[in-house]
Amino acid sequence: MRRALRIYEVIGPAIALPLALAAWVMTAASWHVAVLAVAVPVIHAYVVPVIGAGYLGMWRINSPLAPNGYRWHHGFVFGSATALLAAAICAALSAWPGANGPVGMAVAVGITLLAVNWIYDALALRAGVLEVFNQPWADGRTCWLVAADYAIWFFGLFGVIYGAGLGHALVHPRAEPSLLGTLGVAVLLCSMTIAVPSACYVAASYLRHGHSGCRPFPRRIGEGA
Repeated sequence: MRRALRIYEVIGPAIALPLALAAWVMTAASWHVAVLAVAVPVIHAYVVPVIGAGYLGMWRINSPLAPNGYRWHHGFVFGSATALLAAAICAALSAWPGANGPVGMAVAVGITLLAVNWIYDALALRAGVLEVFNQPWADGRTCWLVAADYAIWFFGLFGVIYGAGLGHALVHPRAEPSLLGTLGVAVLLCSMTIAVPSACYVAASYLRHGHSGCRPFPRRIGEGA
């Protein structure tokens, strides 16, 4: 599993990024939506690791490509796969009139990203490629529970906001979109995908654990994953 994950972090983005762009151009028939679909998760996955891994020290990736605890190309590892999954969902929903609007895309993308990334992170935790120093980890919980502590917010809720934004762009296409305007929309949507899940994670952590969940916790001696 460790070897497969190491191979994926190199080959995955190189394959998924061009496929995602092509899929969105064909599905949405709009370069504006294609850029938006790829830019949001790419930007998101650069900002979140800098804060979560670099500044807060809440997690780290064990890889030769991650000298600071997160990969230098982490945005493209997460962003390309996310955009490709969203394109597949959009194409599938297009079979039903109106299903790929804001509500349909929000629900479908949110559920899919939650499931896929929860499984991916749990397997990465089990393989030792990923380490997360949250309360469940400190309590010696399983890799599935460690990942579940944050997955619903940073993957599920992210997917809901991201999907809703894409659905809105599909239903309300811009007449004459500019690259600068498109990137501005991407930054605005990306800000929402960072701020809202982060606030919900902190609130949920206070309710469940009595603290913000924004600092690493030492593991109790003798407790394992």
